[in-house]
Amino acid sequence: MTARSKSGVVIVSLTALTALTALTALASLTACAGGSPASAPQLPPTSGVFDYQLGGVSDRVDGGDALVEIDVVVRDATAEPLEGAYSVCYVNGFQTQPGDERWLDRPELLLRDAGTEPVTDPAWPDEYILDPSTADQRAGILELIGPVIDGCATDGFDAVEIDNLDTWTRFDGIDEDGAHALAAAYVERAHRAGLAIAQKNAAEIAPVARDELGFDFAVTEECGAWKECAAYTEVYGDHVLQIEYPDSLADSSLTFAEVCDQPDRAPLAILRDRDLVAAGGAEHLYDAC
Repeated sequence: MTARSKSGVVIVSLTALTALTALTALASLTACAGGSPASAPQLPPTSGVFDYQLGGVSDRVDGGDALVEIDVVVRDATAEPLEGAYSVCYVNGFQTQPGDERWLDRPELLLRDAGTEPVTDPAWPDEYILDPSTADQRAGILELIGPVIDGCATDGFDAVEIDNLDTWTRFDGIDEDGAHALAAAYVERAHRAGLAIAQKNAAEIAPVARDELGFDFAVTEECGAWKECAAYTEVYGDHVLQIEYPDSLADSSLTFAEVCDQPDRAPLAILRDRDLVAAGGAEHLYDAC
């Protein structure tokens, strides 16, 4: 499991037609969820100790003088939530997980190149790109991802983080309206399961993601390095979880201390090693503002 880095994208806006498309798809895609919507999900705390644990889990983090308990944590959907902490469940909603062969049995759900081969992410070549461009494709994708979201709730997570929301900005074959409609369906599925749901990256569409698609809070990587944290905090207020990485800070000629001094950074902002190695590993790195 690896984290995603911010890619440069073009500022966009969602048209009324997109919103209508999203709502229409939302109704059809979530009919199978059944039942009535749960009460408003709980948002993550805005103070305390935060960690991002996709590469390995630990119950505490290095607080400098001693190990300290964690208040907010993000873990993969295959991991267990942390007892006593607000736990966010990582789900790759717009690309496949490495080694997940189920998608090869549903080739119509994968983006294809001109030679009809499935497209992979150049940065993560063991992940195929999902294609949510049509209603049938979105329904098929939800057949596989929806139970993962439901499973996060069953396992005891408080929220879900949907990764790779921005694939339509990185791959020409993906329809923007379809991508947003699928995002709206994920929001509805999470809310029906009683989970809050986080926008992951894609700073340029934060107002749309919250106001039209329905996301509750944000998880952002490298917003300090990219000097775009305000794009999230102006929309979600203090309900933003911020992760920085040493290589991107070096590329931006910034220190983590300088990021902590940025007036628009999130209240819960941390520095992690790129591979998110578990505590005790040789490459493990953790610091917090």
